[in-house]
Amino acid sequence: MFLASWIWGTAVILCCVSWLLLGRRRRRQGEPPLENGFLPYLGCALKFGANPLEFLKEKQKKHGHIFTCHVAGKYIHFLTDPFSYHALMRQGKHLDWKKFHFATSAKAFGHGSIDPAEGNTTENFHQTFIRTLQGNALDALIEAMMENLQYVMLQSRAPKLQSNTWVTEGLYTFCCQVMFESGFLTLFGKEFNSNNDKNLSSKQETERAHILNALENFKEFDKIFPALVAGLPIHLFKSAHSAREKLGEALLHKNLLKRDNLSELVTLRMFLNDTLSTFDDMEKAKTHVAVLWASQANTIPATFWTLFYLLKSPEAMRAATKEVQSVLESAEESISLDGKHISLNRKQLDNMPILDSVIKEAMRLSSASMTFRVAKEDFTLHLENDFYSIRKDDIVVLYPQLLHFDPEIYADPLTFKYDRFLNEKGEEKTDFYRNGRKLKHYYMPFGTGIAKCPGRLFAVHEIKQFLALIFSYFEIELVDSNVKCPSLDQSRAGLGILQPSNDIDFRYRLKCL
Repeated sequence: MFLASWIWGTAVILCCVSWLLLGRRRRRQGEPPLENGFLPYLGCALKFGANPLEFLKEKQKKHGHIFTCHVAGKYIHFLTDPFSYHALMRQGKHLDWKKFHFATSAKAFGHGSIDPAEGNTTENFHQTFIRTLQGNALDALIEAMMENLQYVMLQSRAPKLQSNTWVTEGLYTFCCQVMFESGFLTLFGKEFNSNNDKNLSSKQETERAHILNALENFKEFDKIFPALVAGLPIHLFKSAHSAREKLGEALLHKNLLKRDNLSELVTLRMFLNDTLSTFDDMEKAKTHVAVLWASQANTIPATFWTLFYLLKSPEAMRAATKEVQSVLESAEESISLDGKHISLNRKQLDNMPILDSVIKEAMRLSSASMTFRVAKEDFTLHLENDFYSIRKDDIVVLYPQLLHFDPEIYADPLTFKYDRFLNEKGEEKTDFYRNGRKLKHYYMPFGTGIAKCPGRLFAVHEIKQFLALIFSYFEIELVDSNVKCPSLDQSRAGLGILQPSNDIDFRYRLKCL
């Protein structure tokens, strides 16, 4: 037994020594400073994952505005100078923004490659999303979401809402249920026809049960999403794997065809799946699971943080509520509980600069997205004042949280200031400076360049609609007005808006209208 242990121990030591001598990358002339880390394959992954912002600040202080880190088998060049971001965006000839996203989607959601070069489909997914989430298509989504939010808030949750009675609930739980149910109905339609169905009430209850079951599956799958992005196989997580398969089954084309009021996004994606791809039925369904995840995973925590900061700031709440009331009065919209719903169109929602600023500030404080580009070949990256050699298949990354928490750009960067993105006239502020120079890139929760999130406009409008309706129909307050702001869950760094590490109790009741 001792001999066997000694042999295995020696083998491990020899492997580590071999990696240190032969497997570690050597920095070549002209390349950025290199951090290999001490662990084979993982490199700096554990330190980076523990607290990405502090890790990158430390390396930035040590190496300057660009450096390379070995993370989980990949060599990642972190570019931290915001004045050089535009230089990266101009490198389309040498850098591929699709490769990482295509590979991640296939790995996480379980469908075949959606890269047209792989031969499974000829659909241009990015163009599909732009076509169905922006322009005229956005108006229809906004109208449907407004209707569905009011149905979920006032009818679907009616058993909880008794006159003048406070309901206590977790704020994140509340935002999660309301936004998921409303968003699901908006994108994937309804199982019932509300115009001529005699058994409407029971069918609505059945429908809600199905959606809440989908929400539980979504949460179970979403919990391990960072592990899937990191490369771990989903079969290691039995419950999450089962949850993903159940979501896929619910979104099979044969099931979607039974639903009314499908969004243009889902209708078009179904058509393109059937005509331009070789995917089997479950793979097609899993591309819809990807759409579902993309529509919810960041919008839900963004909604939570926005409402939480408003509840913690009476001044911000007063200003936001007053703005919503003013827009409703101008639109001649009356608030009542007699079944007549509020209607706010895109133009009216766009005329809410205070809410815009509140949402931006909440997302600035909670966003930890990354912008990825993969090198197609060896090339020279020209920045504002320097140039560096980049190897084929290396990844160049922007980490905007460094930008969002930079005290030279945002005074007191850890403090919520609801009017931070308003100028002296109460309009959108776009002048932000660093070292006396005006920044082009100062706010990047949705990424930048051609890969900027195509659903960003709908996401912001969803949050505005949610807030406008909350202000109109409910009295709301924190159970503990002195509760501390929950910390950010760093396990999701790089994926977008970070979730809170714990829920916060709040209470609400219908207004006496």
